[in-house]
Amino acid sequence: MPFDDSIAENIKTSLAEIPHPSLPKGSNIYGGTKIFPDYKAENGESYFTLVHGIAHESSVSFVAVLQATRALRKGFESAIYFYGPGAINCLATRGFPTTGDSGFPGEQNINDSLGTFIGEGGTVFCCRFGLALHGGREEDLIEGVIPAHPLDVQDALIHYARKGAIINSTYMV
Repeated sequence: MPFDDSIAENIKTSLAEIPHPSLPKGSNIYGGTKIFPDYKAENGESYFTLVHGIAHESSVSFVAVLQATRALRKGFESAIYFYGPGAINCLATRGFPTTGDSGFPGEQNINDSLGTFIGEGGTVFCCRFGLALHGGREEDLIEGVIPAHPLDVQDALIHYARKGAIINSTYMV
């Protein structure tokens, strides 16, 4: 880079102040103690997740799918309900330059994770009105996603609450 001598010297000094990186790859910088027991589902327990967030606008939607998958693997009957803008997370037609491609690393994280969740026995609901609000078509849903009436959002919540489900409600503003 064409820097004058004083800037080049300052760059050299700055880089030499602290070694980069200061620890070799694989070094622990955080402790590993798990505080709570690794709970497993008791007979008949459910875990219900509501998602009102858009993929890639924050990590909320992706983390919610990962948590629901973890609950499924712990033995919980696990369901996810995408509503409002969250509904577009359920589209199989995302990608660039063609569907299924990743225009940037991680673009297909939600799609891939939902495929895993459904494949392992999880249930995914998607609000039809949420799709309509954002131009999503029902025919473009990921295989296995169940389209649902907008009035089902509240009734699904009541259903799972009455079952005594653990309810994880995520919301992005």
